[in-house]
Amino acid sequence: MKKAVIGKIAAPHGVRGEVRIVPLTDFPERFENLKSVFLEDDSKLEVEFVKHNNKFIIIKFKNINSRNDIEVYNGKLLMLNRSEIPSLPEGEYYNFDIIGLEVIDDKGVKLGKISEILKTGSNDVYVVDAEKQILIPALKKVVKEININDGFMKVEL
Repeated sequence: MKKAVIGKIAAPHGVRGEVRIVPLTDFPERFENLKSVFLEDDSKLEVEFVKHNNKFIIIKFKNINSRNDIEVYNGKLLMLNRSEIPSLPEGEYYNFDIIGLEVIDDKGVKLGKISEILKTGSNDVYVVDAEKQILIPALKKVVKEININDGFMKVEL
């Protein structure tokens, strides 16, 4: 099952097993009702409580009761099953849905896969890994079709 990254474990917080999370989501409020999360290796951690602290989220996981117990998770990504993520309005996509799409030009030529999305301020830019890296602006006049189900993006360069 596809997973969506929602945060990254930054560092222990205190000595009782709490940890600081850097939210990697446009919806940090989703942490408030978390019951469990997955790590990159698909292991599952049950959430005991969540609180906010400036730009971080503090989480206490069940059965992790000391700073030493939580330190082994430093730098790990926190994920949810894709089915647990709310859907967006038509024509809007989560970054994790876009990354990995095959990019095809208007002549049907495969250009490569999207590896990253750059935030520039005016519009996003899709980074396509190919022989030479290609940067594609996320504009309607360039991006003609996004098909998440079939795994491709059609562009007119």
